[in-house]
Amino acid sequence: MMSWEWSDIFCHPLWVISTVILAITVRAQRKGSWDPRACPVSLNGKTAIVTGANTGIGKFIALDFARRGARVILACRSEARGTSALKEIIELSGNEDVHLRLVDTSSLDSVQKFATQILEEQKELHILVNNAGASGLPKGITADGLETTFATNHIGPFLLTSLLLDLLKKSAPARIVNVSSLNHRRGKVDFSHFKGENLTYVMDSVYNHTKLHNIIWTNELARRLQGTGVTANSLHPGVVMTEVMRNYNFIVRFLFNLVGFFFFKSSKEGAVSTIYCAVSEETEGITGKYFDSDCSLVLAAPPARDPALGVKEFEICERLTSKL
Repeated sequence: MMSWEWSDIFCHPLWVISTVILAITVRAQRKGSWDPRACPVSLNGKTAIVTGANTGIGKFIALDFARRGARVILACRSEARGTSALKEIIELSGNEDVHLRLVDTSSLDSVQKFATQILEEQKELHILVNNAGASGLPKGITADGLETTFATNHIGPFLLTSLLLDLLKKSAPARIVNVSSLNHRRGKVDFSHFKGENLTYVMDSVYNHTKLHNIIWTNELARRLQGTGVTANSLHPGVVMTEVMRNYNFIVRFLFNLVGFFFFKSSKEGAVSTIYCAVSEETEGITGKYFDSDCSLVLAAPPARDPALGVKEFEICERLTSKL
């Protein structure tokens, strides 16, 4: 009787060839149909802010804007990593008009100080990309009394956008782009979550909730901005090999990276849908919409499209940030 080991299967030429073909096929399909390199839009004379621009998707978004000639402000939490990204973007783009400003979106005080600095320094703002976010953070409450992941991914970006809204309107046409996730479909709406109540910390559950709130907020923001020349859209960047998993344990990170090597997008590929929403001629004037990782318009989950939830979202977020 023949005996065999699993290693015999994995080393069999047909298995190896099939795996390689599958990986190549998936990697080719994940690139999407819109290519930023084929988009001729210039951003000369424009100013753009990208939060979380020191690594991953944010860095490639900022690099694209810099190559288009924009004044780019890297809004980063880490000065060391931000400085490294700043040098790299200037070197690769040849654009010296790239600047680092520090902000921690989990802190309302930090967001306030950042916005004040921007309003003092900049006369115009044409693109605001709310990209910074975190997943897998441990249970915690910030100094502002907010749940940490919600503060980082949602309340902080909400406040930042609100504080810069008049400048965006003054600079119209302008665009607000909020990076959400397909995971919003697994999120739930419970406004007690904002203060850390009734939450279950299982894998990315809290992250999923925040991404759903991102879209609810974006859609209501778009409604309120009608007629101002400022658009607001949200998007799914794809399943991307970024540092978003850095807060998980070693086993989860290992499996994520192993599977991701074959099937996930690179950070450069993951930046495409955001760049599409921020600069493409096709999205000019479009607002209150949700795009998938292939730059296609798709319907977000039903709660994200509920106007009543959008109104309530704004009321609660404004109340939580009104002390500033």
